[in-house]
Amino acid sequence: MQKALTIAGSDSGGGAGIQADLKTFAARGVYGMSALTAITAQNTRGVSSVFELPAEMVAAQIDAVMDDLGADAWKTGMLSSAPIVALVADRARRYRVERLVVDPVMVAKSGDPLLDPDARATLTSELLPLAFVVTPNRQEAEILTGIPIRSVRDAAVAAQALCSKGARAAIVKGGHLPDENRAIDVLFDGQEIIELAEQRIETVNTHGTGCTFAAAIAAELAKGRDLIAAARSAKAYLTAALRAAIDLRYGEGHGPVDHFLSQRFVLP
Repeated sequence: MQKALTIAGSDSGGGAGIQADLKTFAARGVYGMSALTAITAQNTRGVSSVFELPAEMVAAQIDAVMDDLGADAWKTGMLSSAPIVALVADRARRYRVERLVVDPVMVAKSGDPLLDPDARATLTSELLPLAFVVTPNRQEAEILTGIPIRSVRDAAVAAQALCSKGARAAIVKGGHLPDENRAIDVLFDGQEIIELAEQRIETVNTHGTGCTFAAAIAAELAKGRDLIAAARSAKAYLTAALRAAIDLRYGEGHGPVDHFLSQRFVLP
């Protein structure tokens, strides 16, 4: 079984962050490992508290995994601060990570900030140049590039701009673009623009969609798929997880997607 490492924050509500990544890895058939960067007190309504772990503890977790188990792909999520971003970039270089999926988590679904503003420059200068693919949503892409995104064409320009900053490829997620029927993500692989379109699913259960999408890409890359195939598979999986979650009622806010697609276990 291939292995994937997620380096991200913990979501006590279970819908995003490390928890969503590990569920996604399991659902996509890869062995998941984790290095926590922060602990959040969080539910479907929002984030009430964040405790950032020391950078040396993040390093110790990564080293423990890589020195023994190794990993076929890495996925980063909430990195919280400049020292942690720099540390992750250092370890990615040390372990010569080829398949690095960078999800530049900056803001929670509830609007709560999850990335220290001082860390943005470090992410751009140190981590993006190591990324096999970077997967920002519209708001994150606007912050990283300074390009207002109001259309699929704008998203394509932003994806190209992210690659000019060093990323090998970029996917600007289009869940918030104004299309009533389709959710369109825009992939630039360094050579061509590819639109990843699926039916838009109307549901309040969208917590952790960005984490889930990036983790699914990492899982497929770990299994040896090329980027375009991995992205298409991840997009289809996320759409199915959103559709399966339509009738779920977890919490009073933005609930989680259904990572296991309504699979139910009947115990004796």
